[in-house]
Amino acid sequence: MRPAHLSNQVPPLAGYDVADDAALLEAVGREGAGWAASDLHTLGQLAGSAVTGEQARLANEHPPVLRSHDRWGNRIDEVEFHPAWHELMRTAVGHGLHAAPWAGQRPGAHVARAAGFYVWAQAEPGHGCPVSMTYAAVPALRHAPELAGRFEPLLAARSYDPGLRPPGTKDGLLAGMAMTEKQGGSDVRANTTRAEPAPAEGPGAHVLAGHKWFCSAPMCDLFLTLAYSPGGLTCFLLPRVLPDGQRNGLRIARLKDKLGNRSNASAEIELDAALAWQVGEPGRGVATIIEMVSATRLDCVLGSAAGMRLATVAAVHHASHRQAFGKELIAQPLMGCVLADLTLESQAATVLALRLAGAADRAVRGDTAERALLRVALPAAKYWVCKRAPAHAAEALECLGGNGYVEESGMPRLYREAPLNSIWEGSGNVTALDVLRALARAPEAAGALLAELGLAAGGDRRLDVAVGRLRELLAEPETATGQAGARRLAGLIAVTLQAALLVRHVSGPVADAFCASRLGPAAPGGPGTPFGTLPDGLEVAGILERARAAGAG
Repeated sequence: MRPAHLSNQVPPLAGYDVADDAALLEAVGREGAGWAASDLHTLGQLAGSAVTGEQARLANEHPPVLRSHDRWGNRIDEVEFHPAWHELMRTAVGHGLHAAPWAGQRPGAHVARAAGFYVWAQAEPGHGCPVSMTYAAVPALRHAPELAGRFEPLLAARSYDPGLRPPGTKDGLLAGMAMTEKQGGSDVRANTTRAEPAPAEGPGAHVLAGHKWFCSAPMCDLFLTLAYSPGGLTCFLLPRVLPDGQRNGLRIARLKDKLGNRSNASAEIELDAALAWQVGEPGRGVATIIEMVSATRLDCVLGSAAGMRLATVAAVHHASHRQAFGKELIAQPLMGCVLADLTLESQAATVLALRLAGAADRAVRGDTAERALLRVALPAAKYWVCKRAPAHAAEALECLGGNGYVEESGMPRLYREAPLNSIWEGSGNVTALDVLRALARAPEAAGALLAELGLAAGGDRRLDVAVGRLRELLAEPETATGQAGARRLAGLIAVTLQAALLVRHVSGPVADAFCASRLGPAAPGGPGTPFGTLPDGLEVAGILERARAAGAG
């Protein structure tokens, strides 16, 4: 006979296909990557497996460790990872979630990669950092054609080859980034790292001296970094190991002790006569490396959307199997309202992230209208979606009650991870100001945004009113909002765009509930209010069906 205290227990959230996600699959098809559906399901089954869940747990409970010296006192600056980290990385690289799309010209390749990143980030987000950096390094590296010709094929290779060896001797490479310094932070023009020409080492060679307060994924093979050369602030490519096998002058001072993202190493580094090669024009370092920042910003949106999806699925799974006061939690009206609201936020984040991935894919192929849309919509989405993620994670955790506050549930790890994407690649103020900058410097951006919103005209009265209000603000954004109102404008752009996409593509209860709760100053569940304050009369059951993990448990 089963003991009474073992009844009413929720089965593990395992054994399901993470890619069985209607919002994701519908968007992938719309954005030209329907051909990748089979691979996504293969990756989704891996992501939802118990084996991968255990790898994620181990990688986080055994974080990376710095070994600055070997047993004989030689400086080696190595970071050791648990074997589970390497298994997660091997899967990510093997499925082309890094720079693989740059190796071919197939339409939709970047969408397929974005969808895979979204699926696999739900398995364990920390190792997504070097994966994302490697993807984003390629467009920046192309400003130096000779370097791109040497390293791009290895960055795109589907071979995970860890260890510090000369880049040219490896089967595959990973790239990181080191931009910020302790005295400047986001203000990279306050950097003090210096680069002196080293013509004896070849064209574009420089020797760097200085520090970086944040170096992402310090065990990568190559890094893009900024330093002041005689021509001004310039971008450089810095290898960890030189062609002759000697360690380059990149010294790891310490690893950061972070709130979350524990599986991934972030470091403070010193550059001591480190050899690097110029990328792009001298004095144009920010303009060069911004190509990398733009791509990683998209991954921040995808990563936050992935976290929201996982949190929603976990909360709905728990509430579907746990009873209280005589029936399943999900059947309790107030809990159903909370879960439906979490689902709306997740669905909206997913459709927006994949729409931006589609725009990026077409922009790479020369579509100027899509490039203009990205110019304003990407920083707005980065601001809004990444800002919503921590509140979403907190509410989803609470759906599990006290169990959600316990590490074994996996929810605390998700909660600690949630704020990070908002900080990476430009925190909230930086990205909101980028929206104003885009509207001021690229007049075509506002037109592209309004054209996108116009595709949903007439689909929902509340949306039409919101678009009209936004149109007035976009006419003179600086006058209408000023710098202090940049966050409001960025949020309005993101939410209106989410609503337009849902009205066009996810019609029915999801679009209706999103517009009813998010649009208009009087909306009871409007932006910034607690989850679970949806208006009366919505079709909650239809919304919740889009958040069930079929087969789990």
